[in-house]
Amino acid sequence: MIRNVTLATVFLSVLFFSCNEKSSKTEETATETSSNKPLVQEVLTKEQRDALTPEQIIQTFKEGNERYVKNELTSRDHSEQVRKSAKGQYPKAVVLSCLDSRVPVEDVFDRGIGDIFVGRVAGNFVNEDLLGSMEFGCAVAGAKVIMVLGHEYCGAIKSAIDDVKVGNITAMLSKIKPAIEKVTYEGERTSANEEYVHAVCDSNVRHTMEQIRERSPILKDLEAQGKLKIVGGIYDMETGKVTFIE
Repeated sequence: MIRNVTLATVFLSVLFFSCNEKSSKTEETATETSSNKPLVQEVLTKEQRDALTPEQIIQTFKEGNERYVKNELTSRDHSEQVRKSAKGQYPKAVVLSCLDSRVPVEDVFDRGIGDIFVGRVAGNFVNEDLLGSMEFGCAVAGAKVIMVLGHEYCGAIKSAIDDVKVGNITAMLSKIKPAIEKVTYEGERTSANEEYVHAVCDSNVRHTMEQIRERSPILKDLEAQGKLKIVGGIYDMETGKVTFIE
């Protein structure tokens, strides 16, 4: 019992404390603030979202991430956006992220209220609930991109590598084990080896993308029709840059 409690403490400490759209102007109307900086008030409309292709949406993500890295995020009137989106939403993408508090998904891609659906779980894997949420976001609500977003120094990845077993964490980490087994690596296969942890992180993102296609005929069919694109990315904790996996 004492050993389990100690493992839980270590795991939680690592997990929570380590661990072609023309431009955005076509979908956002800006007003001027007293400091003469643009303040976006509008939210994405159905017509604007429907006019976009999956490739254009991915490009806006890349451009938004560049602004985030440069600390040039779009200024938004969130209070007004909340009011304008109250009776409807037309997000263009679904992002599956890790639980980690250091990955602010909307900011990472410079998106505002009503732009994206965000699902979170430690280790950014998929289960029945997340697959159902993705099917709702895409097949019902009309999103055209699914992005699986992993990140460096992930506590869930490290704990899965170290085979941590305690409480419900054991079952959760088992979802990451297949990604570990897929990694071919001849060096030290422990969480102390950052290169190996990165390799598992990459493998986990790719495995999750495969699982989405294998376990959801609905999403696989949408992608086959060109109505949806499933991509991945790895967030660099030190720079904020996302490396895209397509």
